Amino acid sequence: MSDYFLQNLLLFTRTLRRVGLPAAPEQSMELAQALTLVDVGNREQVFHAARCLLVTRQEHLRLFETIFNRFWRVHDGRLAGQGQRMPIAPRHRRPPKPRYDIVSLMAAKARPGDREIEVADKAETFSSMEVLHTKEFAQMTDEELAAVKRLIQEMKWQVSRRITRRRVPDRQGRSLHLRQLMRAATKYGGVPLQLFWQSRKIKQRPIILIADISGSMEKYARLVLQFFYSVAHSLKDVESFVFGTRLTRITAQLKLKNIDIAIDDAAREVMDWAGGTRIGDSLRIFNQQWSRRVLRRGALVIIISDGWERGDVSLLRQEMRYLQHRCHRLIWLNPLSGKTTYQPRVEGMAAALPFVDDFLPIHNLQSLSELAQHLAALGTRGSATAFRPTQRETP
Repeated sequence: MSDYFLQNLLLFTRTLRRVGLPAAPEQSMELAQALTLVDVGNREQVFHAARCLLVTRQEHLRLFETIFNRFWRVHDGRLAGQGQRMPIAPRHRRPPKPRYDIVSLMAAKARPGDREIEVADKAETFSSMEVLHTKEFAQMTDEELAAVKRLIQEMKWQVSRRITRRRVPDRQGRSLHLRQLMRAATKYGGVPLQLFWQSRKIKQRPIILIADISGSMEKYARLVLQFFYSVAHSLKDVESFVFGTRLTRITAQLKLKNIDIAIDDAAREVMDWAGGTRIGDSLRIFNQQWSRRVLRRGALVIIISDGWERGDVSLLRQEMRYLQHRCHRLIWLNPLSGKTTYQPRVEGMAAALPFVDDFLPIHNLQSLSELAQHLAALGTRGSATAFRPTQRETP
């Protein structure tokens, strides 16, 4: 493989990055190695090798094929018959700081008979991923919501752990493993020639997810289910519930591997979707029927709701006090609290807030990332600082 070919190959991958295709330098090295195994004189083999190693998304295939055909075009000599001079290709020059944009590159390599195409140049545009991280869920378009769902699905979660009473063998442990020590000593006439150590086992705390899917939360409901699915498939021992006017357990539905089928099955299981809101009654059912089953071994409880309560506020206050007493840490996520002007003046939110350990927003991807960092920072004792701004406290 000649040096000119390698230079053109690097220029080709840089051109792909200019138009928005994520072609990493490692992929360029892999492509150079792969081309040693195929016939570089066969255009089809080179095309398929480059497409397999440089394209990672289906929506990028058409743009990749366009750039490939423009860059690696075949010189058939038709321009020479018309008395025109062949311009020097950009790949034959090596400027100190090359700057290639898609418009100038395609204009330099175009032939008179080529069909006109329209290609967007993303070289100088602001990253759409940055916009998605800061834009509120309620203001997103359908295309942006679809992209956010894929990003939520790819998120990895880590939560607080607890030190159990069970002990496991550990070379770095601080207490002797007497049973293993005596078992080994029997081989040498009861003389312990080797010491064995143990420590307490550390396990993940159970996670309880309870979400409001009433009418006031309808625009966030499916994203919340997406969040539930991501947590349930990243962690063990996760229980999921939703409520409007009554409580519904959707843990089994979210265990399906296909995310679309899982969310659709969970949505069909809920009979009061986008209905009224009875937070107190729903928490009472949870405390009576489910708390003894799922609130074990220091569980973390995460409630997602805007706090609009149409039922008895005193019942909500009573059930929140009971729930906080039974769990290790009670976290409330409110999609409205992301606004700087938000004040928890609604009766339901004001009644529940005194019994909440962490009051966090959940209005965009950045808030979800902060939630993931917060859960990971809890450690084994849950000593992380709560994200509860002073201006949001109940007056």
